[in-house]
Amino acid sequence: MPLPTRHLHPAPRGLAPRSCPVVLALGAALASPLFLSGCGGSHAGSANDPSEPPTTLAEVGETRPGSGVMRGYLSAAQYPDSLALLPAPPAPGSAAAQADQAAFENTRALAQGPRGALARQDANLKFPASANAFACTTGFEFDPQLTPHLTTLMQRSFADAGLSTYKAKVFYQRQRPFVVNNTGTCTPDDETALRSDGSYPSGHTAIGWAWALVLTSLMPERTDALLARGYAFGQSRMICGAHWQSDVDNGRVVAAAVVARLQADPVYQAQWKRAAAEVAALRQAAPPLARDCAAESQALALKP
Repeated sequence: MPLPTRHLHPAPRGLAPRSCPVVLALGAALASPLFLSGCGGSHAGSANDPSEPPTTLAEVGETRPGSGVMRGYLSAAQYPDSLALLPAPPAPGSAAAQADQAAFENTRALAQGPRGALARQDANLKFPASANAFACTTGFEFDPQLTPHLTTLMQRSFADAGLSTYKAKVFYQRQRPFVVNNTGTCTPDDETALRSDGSYPSGHTAIGWAWALVLTSLMPERTDALLARGYAFGQSRMICGAHWQSDVDNGRVVAAAVVARLQADPVYQAQWKRAAAEVAALRQAAPPLARDCAAESQALALKP
C-alpha cells in the first residue's frame, strides 16, 4: 500500500500537523504529512553552520512560518523511517493487543490520583514546561536566557523526535485506547483531535525518551534518574488514556534511532558541546526550583 503524499490530520497535544510534518508547542498550529519537502530540519544558512550553532528562532527557522517552533537538526529525508523500523501494531484480538488492554485497565485507578495529575503535566508539550518535567532530576529548570545552547538542543531535538514518528502514525492510523474503550483522557480538551490522530507510535514518548537520552549524555552521573524520568514521561501517555503500552514502547525505539542519527549531525554536535559547558556552569549555582519535587517523587512512586 503506497504511503500518502498528503494527509491532513490532527495530532497529540503539542503535535498538530497540517501541511508538512512538524511538532509544535502547545496551542501552535503546524503542518502535517511527514512526506512533504520543505519541512523538518535546517536546510541552509546559519542553521547549518557548526562553527557557531544558532540559538535564536530567526537563525534556526520555524517548522512552519508563524508557529514559533524551531526546526529540528535533521531534514525530513534524514529522519529514521519509523514505518520500516517498527513492527506493525498489535492486531485486534492478538495476545499483544490483550496485553495492551490489560495495561490500560490496570492503570485506570492511577489516572484518578496524583499520578494522573502528573500525566496531565507531562502531556503539555509547550516549551519550557515540557522540558521542565526533567527539572527535579537535572536540578535546574530550562531558561533560554541562562542556557541558550541547551535550550536550543532541547527544542530542535523535540522536533526531530516527534516528527520521526509520523510515517508510521499516518500509515497505521491506530485507534487510541480511550476511543476503543469509550472513555476519556487526562486532557479532555484534546480528545476531539486525538480521535483522528494515529496512536502508534507515541510522539510524546519519543520526545521524552529522546530528551532523557540527550540529558544523560550531558549529565552521565545522573543516568539512572534521568532515564527513569524519561521512562515515566512515556508511561504518562498510557496512564492518561491517550496511548496503548505498545505505542509507548515503540515511541522509545524511534527516539533512540533519532538520537543515534543526531550523533552524526555536525550542528548538533557543536551545540551539544556548548550545552555541556552551560550545564556545568549552571550546576554550580542553579536557581531554586519552582517545581514541587517531593510531590513529583511521591506521584512517580505510585504503581498499578
